[in-house]
Amino acid sequence: MASISVSAEDNIEQPIPDEGGGTFIRVIVADSQAIFRAGLRKIFAVEDDIRVVGQAESLSQALAATKKFTADILIFEAALAPNPIDAVSELLRQAPKLRLVVITPEPNQEITLELFRRGAHGIASREVEPELFVECLRKVSKGEPWLDSRGVHWVLEAYRSQGTRPASARTKVQLTPKESLIVSCVTQGMKNKEQVVKNYLRKVYDKLGVADRLELALFCLHNRILDGGPKAAEPVSPLPANGSSPAPAADVPEKVS
Repeated sequence: MASISVSAEDNIEQPIPDEGGGTFIRVIVADSQAIFRAGLRKIFAVEDDIRVVGQAESLSQALAATKKFTADILIFEAALAPNPIDAVSELLRQAPKLRLVVITPEPNQEITLELFRRGAHGIASREVEPELFVECLRKVSKGEPWLDSRGVHWVLEAYRSQGTRPASARTKVQLTPKESLIVSCVTQGMKNKEQVVKNYLRKVYDKLGVADRLELALFCLHNRILDGGPKAAEPVSPLPANGSSPAPAADVPEKVS
């Protein structure tokens, strides 16, 4: 198939009120299959509140589309990237206010959990029914995460797996105030590029026996690790490399949308 340029649908680039006084859910469709893009446009055409404003058929075009078009949701085919996990991180880094719905070739537990960890707002396979996919977009547009029943089951299983660890690995955990602050920031979706923060986070992983940020969040929820601890929303400074005095307030971990 010949490459096509990033294109707009109906030249919609600004929110257009509907008859009920609301706004359309504006969508960019990034998928390698023209027939799939056309099928989605037909599905959305009969919905009063969803409009396709742009389309792309490659990762580079998808990245360009997030800059060119004003949209609420990017529908992104995982197969567009050699590493869809990293691609999701890059898309969200470039367009942090855009909500991302990832289309996978087929239901896959490992990919679903990892995409969810990286910040995807919705994950669906090509097997999803049109009605469910429309529901997915509406929920995601409101800021709600969306997974199909299998995806929800996989996330719940990941949560429950935290309860199967030996008691010695899950109880009587003592985090220092600095470690508690780092955990609070991470579990509320914040990040910091300072190497010292990464070092503290690795120590916390080892201390709690978790492997990544999702497991950390689930572990803290299950064991109430942060009950009564410092809150990431408070105006705090990041940890200095020498552990002595706070760094300037400008280096406080930034919020990830």
